[in-house]
Amino acid sequence: MSDRPAPLADPHLLFDPAAGRRDIVILGSTGSIGTQAIDLALRNPDRFRVTGLSAAGGRVALLAEQARLLRVHTVAVAREDVVPALKEALDAQYGAGEPLPEILAGPDAATELAASECHTVLNGITGSIGLAPTLAALRAGRTLALANKESLIVGGPLVKALAKPGQIIPVDSEHAALFQALAAGTRADVRKLVVTASGGPFRGRTRAELAGVTVEDALAHPTWAMGPVITINSATLVNKGLEVIEAHLLYDIPFDRIEVVVHPQSYVHSMVEFTDGSTLAQATPPDMRGPIAIGLGWPERIPDAAPAFDWTRASSWEFFPLDTEAFPSVGLARHVGALGGTAPAVFNAANEECVAAFLAGRLPFTAIMDTVSAVVDEHGTPTPGTSLTVADVLEAETWARARAQEKAARAAVEARA
Repeated sequence: MSDRPAPLADPHLLFDPAAGRRDIVILGSTGSIGTQAIDLALRNPDRFRVTGLSAAGGRVALLAEQARLLRVHTVAVAREDVVPALKEALDAQYGAGEPLPEILAGPDAATELAASECHTVLNGITGSIGLAPTLAALRAGRTLALANKESLIVGGPLVKALAKPGQIIPVDSEHAALFQALAAGTRADVRKLVVTASGGPFRGRTRAELAGVTVEDALAHPTWAMGPVITINSATLVNKGLEVIEAHLLYDIPFDRIEVVVHPQSYVHSMVEFTDGSTLAQATPPDMRGPIAIGLGWPERIPDAAPAFDWTRASSWEFFPLDTEAFPSVGLARHVGALGGTAPAVFNAANEECVAAFLAGRLPFTAIMDTVSAVVDEHGTPTPGTSLTVADVLEAETWARARAQEKAARAAVEARA
């Protein structure tokens, strides 16, 4: 075995395992990951008790309904202005005399909730705003079921400094797949990680053919139902680039030993190639409840967490090399991941701004990556040996968002000319 420190996610380790029912906090409860996690918890009350929920605040009626169904202790919202509406929704859900949950409100509410007493924190927040809750959960000693890849991307060294071996269980379908396949061997046995990509709605198109695609086209993902930002990231394959960085950080595997292969059916979620030439693939029908169950229940498996294959029906599984010319995002992600420092934060923040501009109809599809690349180039190379701080990340993100907005506005004008 190697004398290097254990990777952040290691299927052979589990930080602070607990027998019996686990108390769970769900961050981002009204989003795609959160609602599926709640479905899993409600179907397995003997295994999970949800004690706290957090959400941005745009769907207070749903949040109040979730709170009543789960009888949570605490509800957190990022927007303080929705507290009156949330109280009204809770009053409507709860019967007379029933105790209402505590309400936390404001930009730090999810961070406060992440440090509350529980066994596992599921971070299903979208975007780099998930970094502070990730750090809070780790600092408090909670097992972290991590669906918020951005917090690891932008704050990798910060997360690595806090996480104990086995404290992070990945929830992304690709990283949950790698996590399970890695259980078959030791780190010394691993030759490479193979991350699969559906190819998104534009698989097979050339860069020239991508120039005129619409928002509706980009949101029509062929195999997964996700939020708009993640869906656009899947169309540009930025999501896959972020996952390459995440795999590097989670499993301590060099970038040159992490490959991306296009698999349109999304049945094989990722693979591990071992030094003896064998490859282990983790496969299930596309459904996030399986990876969520791994994140919440490991090392135990939750029966019937998600659908299984019907092997009485014929099916074809295809694999194709990645078209790096039409989809340069993975190569750019490798570049910023190797640079380290604040470069991944700049990449992620610039992309978030460009995706927002595209969704608003202000930026052509192909200009998303052109603009992100320009911002990354302008940012330059981080100073070697410089320790990363949260303040550094926030400053880099603020700069990258401003520059991306400026460049996106200019690109939009040029596209109309």
